Amino acid sequence: MFDKFFITNRPLNEKTLFLEQNSMLLNNLFKYICLILVVTSSTVYAQEKKEITIVHGGDFNKDENKYPGAAIFSKDDRQVQFEHQGIDLWCDLAIYYQEDNRIKAHGNVFFQQGDSIKMNSEYVEYDGTTKIAIAKEKVVLRNNNMTLTTEELELDRNTQEAYYDNFGTVKDSVNVLTSNRGRFYMEIDKYEFKSDVKITNPDYVINSARMDYYTGTKNAYMYGPSTVTGEDYKMYCERGYYNTTDETGYGVKNTRIDYSDRIIYGDSLYFDKATEFASATNNIKVIDTVNNGVLRGHYAEVYKAKDSVLVTKRAVAVSLFEKDSMYIHADTLMVTGKENERVIRGYRDARFYKTDLSGKSDSIHSSEKTGVTQLITTIPQNIPENKIPAYQPILWSGETQMTGDSIHIISDMETEKIDSLKVWESAFIIQKDSLSGVKFKDSLKQGYNQIKGKSLYGLFEENELRVVDIVKNAELIYYLWNDNDEFVGIDKRKCGLIQMTLENDEIDNTTSFINVEGNIYPDDELPVNGRKFRGFYWRGDEMIRSKEDLYSEEDNNLELPVIKGVNNPIDLDNPNLAPKEETIEKPEKEKPKPKETTSKAKATVPKKSSKEEAKQ
Repeated sequence: MFDKFFITNRPLNEKTLFLEQNSMLLNNLFKYICLILVVTSSTVYAQEKKEITIVHGGDFNKDENKYPGAAIFSKDDRQVQFEHQGIDLWCDLAIYYQEDNRIKAHGNVFFQQGDSIKMNSEYVEYDGTTKIAIAKEKVVLRNNNMTLTTEELELDRNTQEAYYDNFGTVKDSVNVLTSNRGRFYMEIDKYEFKSDVKITNPDYVINSARMDYYTGTKNAYMYGPSTVTGEDYKMYCERGYYNTTDETGYGVKNTRIDYSDRIIYGDSLYFDKATEFASATNNIKVIDTVNNGVLRGHYAEVYKAKDSVLVTKRAVAVSLFEKDSMYIHADTLMVTGKENERVIRGYRDARFYKTDLSGKSDSIHSSEKTGVTQLITTIPQNIPENKIPAYQPILWSGETQMTGDSIHIISDMETEKIDSLKVWESAFIIQKDSLSGVKFKDSLKQGYNQIKGKSLYGLFEENELRVVDIVKNAELIYYLWNDNDEFVGIDKRKCGLIQMTLENDEIDNTTSFINVEGNIYPDDELPVNGRKFRGFYWRGDEMIRSKEDLYSEEDNNLELPVIKGVNNPIDLDNPNLAPKEETIEKPEKEKPKPKETTSKAKATVPKKSSKEEAKQ
């Protein structure tokens, strides 16, 4: 009745004007009441259910047709701001679904978690229930150690992880890293890169199929085919570690290092650029690309600045002689010297083998510059005289045994063929006579052809020993047989020089010179104890007939250490978190809807306050 009375007591045009004014007032009042209710209810919800809180709403609007159940906030004199359990979010326009506890932020979005994690993008969808944020378009994630840029990023606050499934670039104080996929563990400053990973640094480049990288320590852990390329080195591995600050690293699977003029292979390899040092463990191979030499063993050390390589544990050096190879083995091998001046040293139980010549001694010294290979032995003290030959250096040419105090093998530097042989002091040649062991029934009469003297000089033709001269105090015992393999006698004599020729690695003929004394004795005129010279010592059981004979029983029973990290994580920074070698799938999530817009948003961007400038 009051309304009717109030209206009927005014003229018609005044009544209409009055109703319109009241209607506008009521509409404005309704909007402000809704805004107050939204802000108030969100605050209450935030207190009770830890929901997203509106810090600054700016201009408020609603559009139930486009955004049913959502409140629309756009910037006024400053950006819209929201807060949720330790994070703050600023943007130009926000679509806020209060019941879903979800917000879609558009335009100049800035996301901050504490003082360390900051993120810029053009769009962010944040779910307050799951605490997952999805950022898109020009995404830049920063903390105190690095900056990540990509086009789409998922940030999970529950696990404190950020994930991207598109090309991304990470920059820290030292390196620039790129990959097609990656995951960032924020609590430990670790990146887990997947697919086409690359680190670019002024001093090196790293490429890897998959990598873990710590922005704090600058340590990189590589999985799958990976290369580290520096100014004067290159490492390949399929599991490895690299300290990008010190330029030190190692590989533990299918590893190779190209180090100047040497290529190093091994189950496990380590190198240090600063000291120019590399080491290898298990199944190692060092290739000399200049001289085509190869070193093998199960442990090696390479000193680049000193042009030095040390190999041990079943160590062997392989050198090419025309169409044949020479194998040198010792407990420890060292190769030193510059190009064309290499020196091979073998220590303790040194042995060598090629198809027509082999030998052993306590140590071997082979110089590329002089072409001389020395077999050297130090006789232990208090060894009986008759046992000394058991310790002397020894050579075998076929079935012919040669011993002496020191043995030199000389190669022609131009032809790279073995040229000559010298045995210094106490030279002694022994060859088992093959027919006497068959013809004589008495086993004690097994014959040995022998030549001894002060020194021995041998000449090679086409890498085969052909002529041998025994000089000074030369003596000979030689079994003679006719063409029908009938025993003729035993030639025993002394002279100043004996020359021996060999055919097919057997003694073919002997000739004596200078003061020759001796006879040919029938079998019954030369007693058994007169058929061997003083110092005779047959070492046929030591003969090296193949490269496999180079190795002792201890070498063959060598137990190799287990290389850690081949089947287990190698991540020393955080081993429990190092992932398995498998594809890490992106967690299932609801695909975000297309970017939403509203005509209510203003076109101008307000000036930044001092706090907002800090976001950038």
